[in-house]
Amino acid sequence: MLIDFHTHLFPPGVRDHRERYCERDPWFNALYSNPRTHMATAEDLIAEMDRSGVDASVTFSFGWTDPGLIEETNSYVLDAMRRYPGRIYGMAVLSPLAGVRAVRELERCATAGMIGLGELMPHGQGYRLSDIDLLLPVMEVVRQYSLIVLSHCSEPIGHIYPGKGNVFLSDIVAFLTAFPDIKFVAAHWGGGLPFYTLMPEIQRITAHVWYDTAATVYLYSQRIFRVVADLVGADHILFASDYGLLGQQRIIDHIAQSGLNANEVSMVLGGNAQQLLGLL
Repeated sequence: MLIDFHTHLFPPGVRDHRERYCERDPWFNALYSNPRTHMATAEDLIAEMDRSGVDASVTFSFGWTDPGLIEETNSYVLDAMRRYPGRIYGMAVLSPLAGVRAVRELERCATAGMIGLGELMPHGQGYRLSDIDLLLPVMEVVRQYSLIVLSHCSEPIGHIYPGKGNVFLSDIVAFLTAFPDIKFVAAHWGGGLPFYTLMPEIQRITAHVWYDTAATVYLYSQRIFRVVADLVGADHILFASDYGLLGQQRIIDHIAQSGLNANEVSMVLGGNAQQLLGLL
């Protein structure tokens, strides 16, 4: 199986009237105010998967600041899951700042069949991944339903780009220290976290961490695949396109040509995700 672990969906109404939503949410405005920035519906994603030979995609919407918008777009992802069973696996977007409302929304999404919580977007919603007391009630639901957590991660150095944010290593490490038992997908190669697994104390708290390849072509040279496979194991890398930002086939080709051996490529493109999702 080919499984893309990081894709984004928007309801057609959001796509068609983006200017209204730009007025309602400053972070959304920063990322999507340009009308040429692609916003994908469920049908767009399925068509992309068919073109690229992708069997299944993990998907989520956007980290709105308005809990009402979060619930609306989570419902759209749930509907996509029902219409495309076995092809679309949804994660619930939340704002932990919504308190009890966020806890109830995660419970709603988990009981409806979502497989995780994500993409966490602390930088856009006004909290930090190190705000452990804030996150604890949500993580209790994660544990109750054995959910996966996926978070945006930011490189502490390097070029600035739209959406980079400030989810830096110190916050990620604080989160993992507090919740070492939770299955955690660190998007965008964890903001460089794999390089610090050479430190024994970091290795200890990252036993349940996977690193996704979202936006790789914008961030690192292709050597990142071989280096991270040697550091943490190819079994902890997940194919992730960040669709609709990037096309799936482009990332599949990039991984196939990365210098990993055939078995490692197979693991990254789907075998690891199958295990993580319990599909084997």
